[in-house]
Amino acid sequence: MKINTILFDLDGTLINTNDLIIESFLHTLNYYYPNQYKREDVLSFIGPPLIDTFQSIDEERVEEMVARYRKFNHEQHDALVKEYDTVYETVKALHENGFKLGIVTTKIRSTVNMGLKLTRLDAFFDVVVTLDDVENAKPHPEPIFKALKQLDASPEEAIMVGDNHHDIEAGKNAGTKTAGVAWSIKGEEYIRSYHPDYLLKKMSDLLVIFGVK
Repeated sequence: MKINTILFDLDGTLINTNDLIIESFLHTLNYYYPNQYKREDVLSFIGPPLIDTFQSIDEERVEEMVARYRKFNHEQHDALVKEYDTVYETVKALHENGFKLGIVTTKIRSTVNMGLKLTRLDAFFDVVVTLDDVENAKPHPEPIFKALKQLDASPEEAIMVGDNHHDIEAGKNAGTKTAGVAWSIKGEEYIRSYHPDYLLKKMSDLLVIFGVK
Protein backbone atom coordinates (compact mmCIF):
# COMPACT_ATOMS: atom_id res chain seq x y z
CA MET A 1 0.00 0.00 0.00
CA LYS A 2 1.28 3.45 -0.89
CA ILE A 3 2.42 5.73 1.94
CA ASN A 4 0.29 8.87 2.16
CA THR A 5 0.73 9.74 5.84
CA ILE A 6 3.93 10.87 7.54
CA LEU A 7 4.22 11.21 11.32
CA PHE A 8 7.18 13.05 12.80
CA ASP A 9 8.74 13.24 16.19
CA LEU A 10 9.55 16.88 17.04
CA ASP A 11 12.67 17.31 19.19
CA GLY A 12 15.84 16.15 17.52
CA THR A 13 13.93 15.26 14.35
CA LEU A 14 12.23 18.38 12.97
CA ILE A 15 13.81 20.97 15.24
CA ASN A 16 17.18 21.03 16.97
CA THR A 17 16.31 21.34 20.62
CA ASN A 18 19.31 19.31 21.81
CA ASP A 19 21.20 22.21 23.40
CA LEU A 20 18.00 23.50 24.98
CA ILE A 21 17.15 20.11 26.48
CA ILE A 22 20.68 19.44 27.71
CA GLU A 23 21.01 22.89 29.27
CA SER A 24 17.57 22.53 30.88
CA PHE A 25 18.55 19.21 32.46
CA LEU A 26 21.92 20.55 33.64
CA HIS A 27 20.30 23.69 35.08
CA THR A 28 17.82 21.56 37.02
CA LEU A 29 20.17 18.82 38.16
CA ASN A 30 22.94 21.21 39.18
CA TYR A 31 20.44 22.99 41.43
CA TYR A 32 19.69 19.78 43.33
CA TYR A 33 22.97 17.93 42.83
CA PRO A 34 25.72 20.53 42.28
CA ASN A 35 28.51 19.43 39.92
CA GLN A 36 27.35 15.80 39.79
CA TYR A 37 26.07 15.78 36.20
CA LYS A 38 27.89 16.58 32.96
CA ARG A 39 26.62 16.95 29.39
CA GLU A 40 27.30 13.31 28.48
CA ASP A 41 25.41 12.14 31.58
CA VAL A 42 22.11 13.62 30.42
CA LEU A 43 22.09 12.33 26.82
CA SER A 44 20.18 9.23 27.90
CA PHE A 45 17.44 11.48 29.31
CA ILE A 46 16.55 12.78 25.85
CA GLY A 47 13.43 11.09 24.52
CA PRO A 48 11.37 9.79 27.45
CA PRO A 49 8.77 11.97 29.21
CA LEU A 50 10.31 14.33 31.77
CA ILE A 51 8.35 12.83 34.63
CA ASP A 52 9.83 9.38 33.96
CA THR A 53 13.37 10.73 33.91
CA PHE A 54 13.08 12.74 37.12
CA GLN A 55 11.23 9.91 38.85
CA SER A 56 14.24 7.71 38.23
CA ILE A 57 16.45 10.34 39.91
CA ASP A 58 14.37 11.55 42.85
CA GLU A 59 10.85 10.24 43.46
CA GLU A 60 10.21 12.75 46.23
CA ARG A 61 10.76 15.90 44.16
CA VAL A 62 9.54 14.93 40.69
CA GLU A 63 6.97 17.72 40.23
CA GLU A 64 9.31 20.34 41.66
CA MET A 65 12.11 19.28 39.30
CA VAL A 66 9.82 19.18 36.27
CA ALA A 67 8.59 22.69 37.08
CA ARG A 68 12.16 24.03 37.39
CA TYR A 69 13.15 22.34 34.12
CA ARG A 70 10.16 23.76 32.22
CA LYS A 71 10.62 27.29 33.56
CA PHE A 72 14.23 27.40 32.33
CA ASN A 73 13.32 25.59 29.10
CA HIS A 74 10.59 28.09 28.20
CA GLU A 75 12.71 31.12 29.12
CA GLN A 76 15.63 29.95 26.95
CA HIS A 77 13.57 28.35 24.18
CA ASP A 78 13.86 30.89 21.37
CA ALA A 79 17.54 31.54 22.02
CA LEU A 80 18.62 27.90 21.89
CA VAL A 81 16.27 26.20 19.40
CA LYS A 82 17.56 25.92 15.82
CA GLU A 83 16.31 24.48 12.53
CA TYR A 84 17.75 21.41 10.85
CA ASP A 85 18.79 21.71 7.22
CA THR A 86 16.10 20.99 4.60
CA VAL A 87 13.33 20.40 7.18
CA TYR A 88 11.17 23.41 6.33
CA GLU A 89 11.44 22.93 2.57
CA THR A 90 10.74 19.20 2.84
CA VAL A 91 7.69 19.51 5.08
CA LYS A 92 6.34 22.31 2.89
CA ALA A 93 6.76 20.19 -0.27
CA LEU A 94 5.12 17.15 1.34
CA HIS A 95 2.20 19.32 2.47
CA GLU A 96 1.81 20.84 -0.98
CA ASN A 97 1.84 17.37 -2.55
CA GLY A 98 -1.09 16.20 -0.46
CA PHE A 99 0.59 14.06 2.18
CA LYS A 100 -1.20 13.86 5.53
CA LEU A 101 1.24 15.18 8.12
CA GLY A 102 1.22 14.78 11.88
CA ILE A 103 3.48 15.19 14.89
CA VAL A 104 3.73 12.62 17.67
CA THR A 105 5.80 13.86 20.59
CA THR A 106 6.46 13.24 24.29
CA LYS A 107 6.43 16.98 24.98
CA ILE A 108 3.53 18.94 26.46
CA ARG A 109 1.45 21.00 24.05
CA SER A 110 2.52 24.48 25.18
CA THR A 111 6.20 23.71 24.52
CA VAL A 112 5.38 22.03 21.20
CA ASN A 113 3.48 25.11 20.04
CA MET A 114 6.48 27.31 20.87
CA GLY A 115 8.80 25.22 18.69
CA LEU A 116 6.40 24.98 15.75
CA LYS A 117 5.68 28.70 15.78
CA LEU A 118 9.37 29.64 16.02
CA THR A 119 10.29 27.47 13.02
CA ARG A 120 7.11 28.33 11.04
CA LEU A 121 6.26 24.64 10.73
CA ASP A 122 2.88 25.13 12.40
CA ALA A 123 1.22 25.82 9.04
CA PHE A 124 1.81 22.31 7.73
CA PHE A 125 0.50 19.97 10.43
CA ASP A 126 -3.17 19.10 10.75
CA VAL A 127 -2.61 16.85 13.75
CA VAL A 128 -0.28 17.21 16.74
CA VAL A 129 -0.43 14.51 19.43
CA THR A 130 1.39 15.54 22.61
CA LEU A 131 1.98 14.01 26.03
CA ASP A 132 -1.16 15.83 27.20
CA ASP A 133 -3.31 13.82 24.79
CA VAL A 134 -2.44 10.23 25.75
CA GLU A 135 -2.17 7.90 28.71
CA ASN A 136 0.81 6.03 27.26
CA ALA A 137 3.81 7.74 25.67
CA LYS A 138 5.98 6.30 22.89
CA PRO A 139 7.15 3.54 22.45
CA HIS A 140 3.55 2.54 23.23
CA PRO A 141 1.56 2.73 19.98
CA GLU A 142 -1.29 4.78 21.50
CA PRO A 143 0.01 8.20 20.33
CA ILE A 144 0.48 6.91 16.77
CA PHE A 145 -2.95 5.30 16.68
CA LYS A 146 -4.45 8.56 17.92
CA ALA A 147 -2.72 10.59 15.20
CA LEU A 148 -3.71 8.10 12.49
CA LYS A 149 -7.33 8.15 13.59
CA GLN A 150 -7.43 11.96 13.42
CA LEU A 151 -5.81 11.85 9.97
CA ASP A 152 -8.17 9.10 8.80
CA ALA A 153 -5.21 6.90 7.88
CA SER A 154 -4.24 3.28 8.49
CA PRO A 155 -0.86 2.06 9.79
CA GLU A 156 -0.18 0.45 6.41
CA GLU A 157 -0.37 3.90 4.75
CA ALA A 158 1.93 5.60 7.28
CA ILE A 159 5.53 6.07 8.30
CA MET A 160 6.92 7.28 11.64
CA VAL A 161 10.06 9.45 11.47
CA GLY A 162 12.24 10.00 14.53
CA ASP A 163 15.64 10.31 16.15
CA ASN A 164 15.16 8.03 19.13
CA HIS A 165 14.47 4.36 19.74
CA HIS A 166 11.08 5.35 21.21
CA ASP A 167 10.04 6.60 17.76
CA ILE A 168 11.18 3.54 15.85
CA GLU A 169 9.71 1.10 18.37
CA ALA A 170 6.42 3.03 18.51
CA GLY A 171 6.13 2.83 14.73
CA LYS A 172 6.87 -0.90 14.72
CA ASN A 173 4.40 -1.45 17.57
CA ALA A 174 1.71 0.42 15.63
CA GLY A 175 2.44 -1.35 12.35
CA THR A 176 3.74 1.65 10.38
CA LYS A 177 6.92 1.93 8.34
CA THR A 178 9.73 3.70 10.18
CA ALA A 179 12.53 6.13 9.33
CA GLY A 180 15.42 7.05 11.58
CA VAL A 181 17.36 10.28 11.21
CA ALA A 182 21.15 10.13 11.01
CA TRP A 183 21.45 13.46 12.86
CA SER A 184 20.23 11.89 16.11
CA ILE A 185 22.32 13.30 18.95
CA LYS A 186 22.94 9.71 20.04
CA GLY A 187 24.57 8.96 16.69
CA GLU A 188 23.76 7.33 13.39
CA GLU A 189 24.80 3.87 14.56
CA TYR A 190 22.51 4.18 17.58
CA ILE A 191 19.43 4.83 15.48
CA ARG A 192 20.51 2.27 12.85
CA SER A 193 20.69 -0.41 15.55
CA TYR A 194 16.88 -0.29 15.91
CA HIS A 195 16.50 -1.30 12.25
CA PRO A 196 14.25 1.43 10.84
CA ASP A 197 12.95 0.78 7.31
CA TYR A 198 14.79 3.91 6.13
CA LEU A 199 17.73 5.93 7.40
CA LEU A 200 17.60 9.61 6.43
CA LYS A 201 20.88 11.49 6.00
CA LYS A 202 18.87 14.71 5.62
CA MET A 203 15.14 15.34 5.78
CA SER A 204 14.89 15.96 2.04
CA ASP A 205 15.67 12.25 1.52
CA LEU A 206 11.94 11.79 2.14
CA LEU A 207 11.21 13.61 -1.13
CA VAL A 208 13.35 11.08 -3.00
CA ILE A 209 11.80 8.11 -1.19
CA PHE A 210 8.27 9.24 -2.02
CA GLY A 211 9.01 10.61 -5.49
CA VAL A 212 8.16 14.23 -4.71
CA LYS A 213 9.67 16.64 -7.20
